[in-house]
Amino acid sequence: MSVPLQQSGGMRRVHGALVRRLRRARRRVVICSVLGAVLMGGCADQSVTMPPAENAQQLSRRASGFSATDLGTLGGARSTAFAINAIAQVVGESETASGAVHAFLWQSGQGMQDLGTLGGAMSSATGINGRGEVVGYSLTASGQQHAFLWRRAQGMQDLGTLGGETSAANGINDRSQIVGYASTGSALVHAFLWQSGAGMQDLGTLGGLESSASGINRAGAVVGTLTTDAGREHAFLWQRGRGMQDLGPQDGGSSGAAGINTRGEVVGLLTSISITLGHEHAFLWRRGQGMQDLGDLGGGFSSARGINITGQVVGISRTNLGDGHIERAFLWHSGQGMKDLGTLGGENSDATAINDEGHVVGESQTTSGDFHATLWQ
Repeated sequence: MSVPLQQSGGMRRVHGALVRRLRRARRRVVICSVLGAVLMGGCADQSVTMPPAENAQQLSRRASGFSATDLGTLGGARSTAFAINAIAQVVGESETASGAVHAFLWQSGQGMQDLGTLGGAMSSATGINGRGEVVGYSLTASGQQHAFLWRRAQGMQDLGTLGGETSAANGINDRSQIVGYASTGSALVHAFLWQSGAGMQDLGTLGGLESSASGINRAGAVVGTLTTDAGREHAFLWQRGRGMQDLGPQDGGSSGAAGINTRGEVVGLLTSISITLGHEHAFLWRRGQGMQDLGDLGGGFSSARGINITGQVVGISRTNLGDGHIERAFLWHSGQGMKDLGTLGGENSDATAINDEGHVVGESQTTSGDFHATLWQ
């Protein structure tokens, strides 16, 4: 769920500046509009194919006790991974040989599989569950961006919208419950929960105009970001029967939730005078304890992206290396603090997800300067 807005050939605008920073990283691939920005990119072969073996380089480098493995590309220069399940199946997006961007599924020994699109020029995979079901978003043949569910036997299914033109899926649990955001008939963006047979449910807001869901755990608890009636962006937790809970902060700051684990612990990005002293920092929220500042790697900025059942947190942090603008993937654990996971030989990296076995995925800059999907283990 990280990203600069300007990309080589396209851009995506996620609602709200805070949510944009939540997804901030160094993806260098074409992505598309969420709320009506320009859509670009050429159309590539829509069939599901395997990339040449040489694209999945067996390159790994030892960094801070972790081995960083380059997962390769679909024939283009760049790729990034967004999610990993319990058996280390990885999903994300990659440039193809034609320069288009397609969702991929990577498995050890099989490499990257192109998942195709909904008929348009691009797609991106953002989540995968234990069944190997993949979710994300894709352009349709008419050029609209829609959330999808991909299953091996059925291929890509369009999940529709909440009455508007745009949607994107950001997460799926083992009960095949899917969350994300979609535009309504009034052109606002709302968080949704999709279930087979029930379709897309609007999770609403807490009085503000917009919301976006970024993660869901096994129990069906949903997290994301909403705008309050005062116009602030706050992290939320939604539970069936309880509705939406504003996670704060209550000091006039802003926050956004990116992930939730089985224990209901939530991580994301926080700006707070009383908690982070005004810095943009990764946070960990626990019921009864509130938000905890996780610090940074010396550069004054961090953002948490995922958390597993043991409380290990991953994300991106600015460091004090070089000119002070180098950003690195991190792993944080209680009592151990934040650890730099290193790179594939370049300067920058970003961790986007971690499974319960402690395997981490994201992207890293290679020695050539391109960013490739990366597995740390």
